[in-house]
Amino acid sequence: MADLRLPTLNFVQFVGRLTRDPEMRYTPSGAAVATFGIAVNRRFRDSSGENREETSFFKVVAWQKLAEKIAEILHKGTAVLVEGRLHSRTWESSDGQRHSVIEIHAQRFQMLSRPEAQREYSAPPSTPDTDGADAGADAVEGDDDMPF
Repeated sequence: MADLRLPTLNFVQFVGRLTRDPEMRYTPSGAAVATFGIAVNRRFRDSSGENREETSFFKVVAWQKLAEKIAEILHKGTAVLVEGRLHSRTWESSDGQRHSVIEIHAQRFQMLSRPEAQREYSAPPSTPDTDGADAGADAVEGDDDMPF
């Protein structure tokens, strides 16, 4: 039987505002990791014809040089475009509770708030051996609190 491998794609793109200042940490191996929340609004017309808006909240994680740049220039309320991939992980807390989270692992971002600062930043291409994202994921615990 032939080995049929389907191509895969894991890519997300969001435009929203930071719900809090980025939190910068370092894994035990020294890899930089920044986390922040992003609020994304969606406007739509409901079945009765009324205009509605709903907000979704996402956790974003950035690694290495991209993390350092994010922590340096982004702050709560900044409008930003974030591109990356979805990443799910689970862990067990010290009290034995199992937790899971789906995060956006940022690979590129662009500030949208101030015209003079609308520069693009991308993470350098990574390989499985050099990508700190998967190796350090266990070292960064999820946030249980709401962004606001």
